[in-house]
Amino acid sequence: MFKKILIANRGEIAVRIMRTCREMGIQTVAVYSDADAAAAHVLEADEAVLLGESEPSKSYLNINQVIIAAEKTGAEAIHPGYGFLAENPDFAESCETSGITFIGPPSRVIRDLGNKTLARTMMEKAGVPVIPGMLEATTDPALLYQEAERMGYPVLVKAVAGGGGKGMRIVSEQEEMEEACLSAMSEAEKAFGNGSLYLEKCVESPRHVEFQILADQHGNVVHLFERECSIQRRHQKIIEETPSPAMTPSLQDAMGNAALSVALASGYVNAGTVEFLLEPSGQFYFLEVNTRLQVEHPITEMTTGIDLVRLQLEIATGKPLAFKQQDITRRGHAIECRIYAEDPEANFFPSPGLVLLHREPAGPGVRNDCGIYEGFEVPVEYDPILGKLIVMAGTREAARMRMTRALESYVILGIRTIIPFLIDILKSSEFAEGNTYTDFIDHNFRDWTQKMEDADLARIAYVVDEMTSSAKPSATAKERGWPTPWETLRAWKI
Repeated sequence: MFKKILIANRGEIAVRIMRTCREMGIQTVAVYSDADAAAAHVLEADEAVLLGESEPSKSYLNINQVIIAAEKTGAEAIHPGYGFLAENPDFAESCETSGITFIGPPSRVIRDLGNKTLARTMMEKAGVPVIPGMLEATTDPALLYQEAERMGYPVLVKAVAGGGGKGMRIVSEQEEMEEACLSAMSEAEKAFGNGSLYLEKCVESPRHVEFQILADQHGNVVHLFERECSIQRRHQKIIEETPSPAMTPSLQDAMGNAALSVALASGYVNAGTVEFLLEPSGQFYFLEVNTRLQVEHPITEMTTGIDLVRLQLEIATGKPLAFKQQDITRRGHAIECRIYAEDPEANFFPSPGLVLLHREPAGPGVRNDCGIYEGFEVPVEYDPILGKLIVMAGTREAARMRMTRALESYVILGIRTIIPFLIDILKSSEFAEGNTYTDFIDHNFRDWTQKMEDADLARIAYVVDEMTSSAKPSATAKERGWPTPWETLRAWKI
């Protein structure tokens, strides 16, 4: 096993990886930018190396600097987390040529599966159902218009590279095509350095269902069941759960076997996720492969009892999987909510700033994967995810109620978060009944505004009052010159 690894990431995922490393007796190296000098992952690590300025291209995306940091500290391997360089084949290749183990699939596999049109072609050959669409990407708008007419509207314009909903547009009619293609091309070029696009037939109101896979270097491949990730804003997930409310034994077998076929057809190694779209009819289609650990991996860990990061490290050292498909079981139901510093009333606009108060929920079946702390300044330069709240219970309804309770006791003051929005989704009858699909938010919460009951305001006002009173116990709010809790609530719109 490795003695020391470098985590080429930040925030909650870097902290989460470090915790497993500590349990395994592995030393960790953090990398950071100027904006993250006091970040949680820097404080958690055994060593930390400054990469450069806050701009991602000058720090977390600087391949050369990350490799130098690993060599300088004697790290034998690099875990990329997710985002940044996690699915960059050039980074994986640089690790390989430098004699540093990349904790993930080989660079060739990342390159092949990162090209969505090539991946679609591979899966068609492997007999995996694929959404009708183009098998070649282009930057020629005329060709895209022609293909859209042939396929029929609505269509989905997609960037051939990258992920996270960037470079993706739904086009319902011909008049929308030009603007959609130009904006998607520009966004993809900025995000991935590749503006090429392709079209898929738009599957209306599907579920987004993915299968966690693990593959070792000896040809053994398993899946760890499905996760449903249908609750999304801007094509990015905010609530995930397992099992999927739509899953049946026969469907699980069919989709699970398809996921294994994807892994075998691509020569996959390490942890990854095969994503599908599931129609109400039960027909499913291959969407893409995420060649990394997913944000939502904790719900799989909660229900299977398997530490995915530990297995990633073991696979990377050449160790075979210690179990077969029939050995894997799961129990209960788990839900994850992503905690973003965003304003849901302003189209989820990022809300960076100083975290004045941070109180995490606790209790049976509650897990917090968090990358912030009280007094931390949430930077403007990076994805605004603060952490993930995960719960597990015996049934879906029990998990839903547990998550609702946990969210209602989660206090983050000083910045806007999506916590009130998540609470309303969890409490909605559509979610409670399991009627989830990728345009769930557009259909049910398009004009959402925050509604807080007096009891909620009183609870938060009490916490704020306790916080401010602890500084000078003998002074009133007016004597301190600070706003009262109620004034604070109005100013922060919470």
